[in-house]
Amino acid sequence: MTDQAFKSDFLKTLQSRGYIHQVTHPVELDEAASSGIVTAYIGFDATAPSLHVGSLIQIMMLRRLQQAGHKPIVLMGGGTTKVGDPTGKDASRPQLTDETIQANIDGIQKVFARFLTFGDGPTDAVMVNNDEWLSKFGYIQFLRDFGTHFTVNRMLSFDSVKLRLEREQPMTFLEFNYMLMQSVDFLELNRSLGVTLQMGGSDQWGNITSGVDLVRRVDHKAAFGLTTPLLTTASGGKMGKTAQGAVWLNADQLSPYDYWQFWRNAEDADVGRFMRLFTDLPLDQIALYEAMEGAGINEAKKALADAATSMLHGSEAAQAARAAAEAAFEKGQLSADLPTVELPRDEVIGAMIAAVTTKAGLSASNGEARRLAQGGGLRLNDAVVNDGARLIEEADLNADGVLKLGAGKKKIVLVKPV
Repeated sequence: MTDQAFKSDFLKTLQSRGYIHQVTHPVELDEAASSGIVTAYIGFDATAPSLHVGSLIQIMMLRRLQQAGHKPIVLMGGGTTKVGDPTGKDASRPQLTDETIQANIDGIQKVFARFLTFGDGPTDAVMVNNDEWLSKFGYIQFLRDFGTHFTVNRMLSFDSVKLRLEREQPMTFLEFNYMLMQSVDFLELNRSLGVTLQMGGSDQWGNITSGVDLVRRVDHKAAFGLTTPLLTTASGGKMGKTAQGAVWLNADQLSPYDYWQFWRNAEDADVGRFMRLFTDLPLDQIALYEAMEGAGINEAKKALADAATSMLHGSEAAQAARAAAEAAFEKGQLSADLPTVELPRDEVIGAMIAAVTTKAGLSASNGEARRLAQGGGLRLNDAVVNDGARLIEEADLNADGVLKLGAGKKKIVLVKPV
């Protein structure tokens, strides 16, 4: 669908920056986006107290929508989280209590204010919770009102169901209902807020088209769907997955320094693409960064990290993260902005450096830490340590009572015995 010649600013922007994978009714949607305000939504289930960077492309699409003069709706899945999206999963999600779901929503929603302008204006963003309507349905009413519009035959053809069954993994009837609930969300939002477009990742295509069909079939109104491509790194890895775990968007889950480092450590071939998707840098400026070679690539990566971190955490946090990284990696200095790990004193002083490295989160196991040392990739206070059995001594602590551990070229933490 990316070869479509669009005329609306919204779809032209999405196309030029690489967001579009599939679109239903592209000509009709393009016309609607050219002639008036399109109200669109993306749903976010509340399965954790923070979204991670894998959700950032969806948040950025809502940002692009608003920048083009349209109205974004952030749908919090207070109701659908009680069921759990089966897409891409081999097992049912743990069932969360209402209190946990609400706590997760409270943690998630504050991120959106960094990317969207909320208010009562015609293009201001609005946040809603699908628990407001889904939990009010009686079971018989829900089935009578909506069940007749879905055939089991078609539902079995959707990837979220078909691939799970092909892997011979059980799917509960609860999960099987998820696509009905997501489709009803679209219908409800169309009726209450005039939403005509649902967006999401490519793995949501079946759920999205079901909602489009439901709105068109039941109320005979315009409805559209748009998905982004599956996002992987240039080497084929999953975007946002690191050895340390998920790259969370909330600062209390992942520090601005670690967030900055995530973007700084992007693969060379991903820098331009990530700039288009995850920053507001102009396309002509991005083209200049993409043309850089040698040491210039590192400057391009820093520009990516600066822009992405500024958008989420603010420019001051981004500048502090960059200064801490440059001091630590390029000048061998310590900085209060470096991530600090507190460990019990008796687990540091007199312990093998391999064990401390593992407990500090720089390696997955003591064996990995020992191999890292043998290869010259382990550093204590900027000095290479080749023996993973080397014991940490009191004299290794600096005047502030911390020591600096480095693993490879990209990971540094301060360890503070307590």
